[in-house]
Amino acid sequence: MQFVKPDINIDFVGKRKIAILISAVVIAAGLVYMAMFGLNYGIEFKGGTEIRIKPNRPISIKQLRKSVVKLGYRSPTVQTVGSSDEYLIYVNKIIKSTQSKGVADKIINGIRKSFSGNSIDLRSVNSIGPKFGKTLKEKAILSIIIATIAILIYVSIRFRFRFAIGAVIALIHDVLVTLAFIAVFHFQFTLQILAAILTIIGYSLNDTIVVYDRIRENIRLHKKKSTFIKVINKAINETLSRTILTSGTTLLVVAVLFFFGGAVIHGFSFALLVGIVSGTYSSIYIASPILLIFKKPIDIGGNLEASNNKEISKQDKIIDQRQKNSPANKSKRKRSQKVAYKV
Repeated sequence: MQFVKPDINIDFVGKRKIAILISAVVIAAGLVYMAMFGLNYGIEFKGGTEIRIKPNRPISIKQLRKSVVKLGYRSPTVQTVGSSDEYLIYVNKIIKSTQSKGVADKIINGIRKSFSGNSIDLRSVNSIGPKFGKTLKEKAILSIIIATIAILIYVSIRFRFRFAIGAVIALIHDVLVTLAFIAVFHFQFTLQILAAILTIIGYSLNDTIVVYDRIRENIRLHKKKSTFIKVINKAINETLSRTILTSGTTLLVVAVLFFFGGAVIHGFSFALLVGIVSGTYSSIYIASPILLIFKKPIDIGGNLEASNNKEISKQDKIIDQRQKNSPANKSKRKRSQKVAYKV
């Protein structure tokens, strides 16, 4: 099945400057926001106690925060979850497992007194120490770094190092864009979000590899008939139908999880939604055009010189050498030498 015409020819590379500008604005805005307000880390990373409640009727977040402060907990964080029918209350105080029920009951009873007549149910209580949270944060950063290095090595082996640089830049782009949206929309950065980011890295790489594979194939087929920009554009257009099908179906499933999956995986599905869109976008507008920066083509009379692709020229030389040393060519050379000698 094809959603695009086989002979479609969209100038994706020609729009690379506009695309890079849009990405730069989004990433810069996200970095500025995170520098000013920081990421909303979950208790897994910053330590503390998280209490989830569900009132019978909606409660003002401002009033709920005041009722918790009255109980002696300074600077509590209160936010809604899912469809605003549940609330998360985060306090910096670490509660031992043996004390968690008593402290949670104290907070619930205090809230019930402040909002008398409103039935409030306790859904869950989680508590993590600051040392454990710090360890998790360090391991999260380390896992992303290891994944990036592994991808750099893999793409370098399968293609060339310049392809690996383009793939890694695209992955960094996707991670920063996802973090920007998570920060701006006040989602908690939890272990689920971390898992989503690692999933996005793998998904984005898969799209990029498909496009790179077609670029390499087109270079071999059209190295003497087209410019490098046209080769990249042709590769992206040829894989466009596959990209729409793959990304569209995946996006549809993740959208169902986001809207109907419940509050527990709301942040995870949101990160995947942003990451899939960003990953598809970066495979077309970031990873492929990056090759132009690290590989300047020599365009003479519309031809792509063999110097643009050393690996292909090497292969051509090997093939030519084998043909020269083949038994048929040797016999031809001997016959021509005999004819010349007789003449």
